[in-house]
Amino acid sequence: MDLLLICLAGFFILLGIVGSFLPIIPGPMTSWIGLFTLSFVSYISISTSFLIISFSIALLIFLLDIFIPIIGAKKFGGGKGSTYGASLGLLVGILFLGPFGLLIGPFLGAFLGELIVNKNNKKGALKAAMGSLIGFLSGVFLKFIIGLAFGFYFISYIWKARFEFFLNAIQS
Repeated sequence: MDLLLICLAGFFILLGIVGSFLPIIPGPMTSWIGLFTLSFVSYISISTSFLIISFSIALLIFLLDIFIPIIGAKKFGGGKGSTYGASLGLLVGILFLGPFGLLIGPFLGAFLGELIVNKNNKKGALKAAMGSLIGFLSGVFLKFIIGLAFGFYFISYIWKARFEFFLNAIQS
């Protein structure tokens, strides 16, 4: 059962790191679920305070990720059209352009989204697209760093318990 929990926790950690780039997966929260799952492994001891603090960080980054692109677009003169366009552009960009869609999709989506809302202001739409892109990339960076940090903790907890794991495997 412990091996299944470790594999499941590792899956959630990796899914959370991937979720740093995909807006449909809440990256830090998913990685935290991996840490939480790991806490149920019998020979791994994760403190409750660590789980609470890491959950608070994941929740904070999750909430910031919602507002950072909006703030970025508004700082550069955009609105909701550029924010929604950036999210939709990311999904479409990844589907059709692969890794290049991570950069091109949000920018074009924000630009087109702002143009749909405000047809006459092409210069403003371009500025809003830049702001939304900067905000989006800032959010991706934060989520990725937290995902990597949670992955580091996952590996360090596994590493500390490696001897107990192998002893349990041999005895079984």
